Amino acid sequence: MLVTIVAIIVVLSILVLVHEFGHFIVAKLLKIKVEEFGFGLPPRAFGIKRGETIYSINFLPIGGFVKLFGEDEAGSGKLKLKGQKEKTKDMNRAFFARPAWQRLLVVVAGVVMNFLLAVVIFSYLFSAVGVSTPGKKVVITNLSDNSPAIEAGLKVGDTIEEINGKKVTDAGQILTVTKKYLGEKISIKVKNENEKVRDVEITPRKEYPKDEGPMGVSISQNVEIKKYPWYEAPLVGVKEALNISFLIISGIGMIFYQLIVSGSVPGDVAGPVGIAQLTGKFVKLGIYPLMSFVSFFSLNLAILNILPIPALDGGRLLFILIEVVTGRKVNRKFEGYAHAIGMALLLGLIILITAHDLVRLFSGQPILPNIQ
Repeated sequence: MLVTIVAIIVVLSILVLVHEFGHFIVAKLLKIKVEEFGFGLPPRAFGIKRGETIYSINFLPIGGFVKLFGEDEAGSGKLKLKGQKEKTKDMNRAFFARPAWQRLLVVVAGVVMNFLLAVVIFSYLFSAVGVSTPGKKVVITNLSDNSPAIEAGLKVGDTIEEINGKKVTDAGQILTVTKKYLGEKISIKVKNENEKVRDVEITPRKEYPKDEGPMGVSISQNVEIKKYPWYEAPLVGVKEALNISFLIISGIGMIFYQLIVSGSVPGDVAGPVGIAQLTGKFVKLGIYPLMSFVSFFSLNLAILNILPIPALDGGRLLFILIEVVTGRKVNRKFEGYAHAIGMALLLGLIILITAHDLVRLFSGQPILPNIQ
């Protein structure tokens, strides 16, 4: 239990700190004043000021935050500064006072960093560990009693090399030829586990039991571990991150659809309790499965944050885009209220999903159906 709790804290801290570091570094590069970069959440334990920024350690050891000068003064907000000197020095460095394109870059930087974290992890796993890919060998895994395969002398473990004189590299070839020649003899070249090659003839049945095929044989494609060279792995990592992001977006769309249509939480959705349980499972599986989980989690965080919901990065981005299109900043009070309402709705959704998790937990059901 202690290991799981520590793992959850570490995982969340890494993901949130990477996200906040994106906001931090882009703001620094654009000369926007950063008042504080904190590890953990307030109250503050202690802090060190370097230049104009306080680097703090906070008592709640989950995640982190970046406080930008003028960030809370949304839209056409104003700052009350102490003197003309301070006004001249700092006003143009306030977040709300910067051009729209700069604010846009700062807002999306956190999402980009979470996406890049997933790409880095995928790239490392593809290069150092490898990924399972279908091989080019088709192996017999089971034979049905009194079947044509038994009569032809096929054995479990045989590799099918050729069928009707054509080299076999895919299980689909076997199915295609078999269906084409029902009731007719076909020739198959197989290799046993001792590398001995032999030719057999077999006649696929036209009529056969529902749980068997025409030949009465079960086959499978072998699995190979493919490792990518370091220079190719990042490209494969980007592709994998994009594919998974698309699946996540589709899943989120289905979640909101079901919530709106039926008012219920989908069975395969989990909140903080489910995430904690899932993290514990991956911790037990080892470092590489845990790294893979972190990459998936990072992509989830990126996509959720970019949704056009007030209080999220996507909500701030939406108001900036409205400003760009209309040529006018959104009223700061309106934007402030919108973010407050958005936060309330998000907290309500989290509470609803957490309650759903707890009901399943106390009823003895797995929070996520695929976790045993």
